[in-house]
Amino acid sequence: MATTNDLKNGLVLKLDSGELWAVVEFQHVKPGKGGAFVRTKLKNVMSGKVVDKTFNAGVKVEVANVDKREMQFSYMDGDDFVFMDTETYDMMHVSRVAVGDSANYLLENMLATVAINEGNVLYVDLPAAVELIVSETEPGLQGDRSTGGTKPATLETGAEIKVPLFITTGEKVKVDTRTGDYLGRA
Repeated sequence: MATTNDLKNGLVLKLDSGELWAVVEFQHVKPGKGGAFVRTKLKNVMSGKVVDKTFNAGVKVEVANVDKREMQFSYMDGDDFVFMDTETYDMMHVSRVAVGDSANYLLENMLATVAINEGNVLYVDLPAAVELIVSETEPGLQGDRSTGGTKPATLETGAEIKVPLFITTGEKVKVDTRTGDYLGRA
C-alpha cells in the first residue's frame, strides 16, 4: 500500500474491481479553500482506456507488484511480438495490445523494458528516443530549406512522422517514442 503522495508516472495501481491502472499523469493540487487532492490520468493496462480520477491527499492506494525486465525484441510470430529475456534467454510472446504504440518504433534486436504482473505482460516501454531510417519521403524543393516547413515521412518500421523539408530518403533520424515527434538527424 502507498499513499497518494507516493504517486509517480509509470506506477501501476490496483483499483476497485482489481483492475490494473498505470499512472500516466498526476498533479498535486492544494486549493486555497478545502483539502488538498491529487488529480491523475490513469490508463487501464489491459484495455488501454484512459480515465481521469481524483484522490484526496493522503488516501491509501494499492500498488500492483510489477516486475520490469530488460528484453530484446526478436521477431514477429503472427500477431505476437516475441521477446527474449537478456538474462535467462527465455522467449516470451507479447500481444499487440500490450506492445501498443511502441510497435511503431520497434526493430529486431532492439532492447525494451517489459512490465510483467502475475505472468501477464502489462506493457512494453522503449527508450525515450530511437534512431530509425527514413524509407520514403517526398524530395524537398529548391528554396524549401528555410525553417518551419514539414512533410510526411515513412520510417523503416512503417510508422509515419512529420520531418523537416531538408530530410531525404535513406537518412537516419532520431524519433521520440512517446510522442512520435522528429528530434533531429542521427
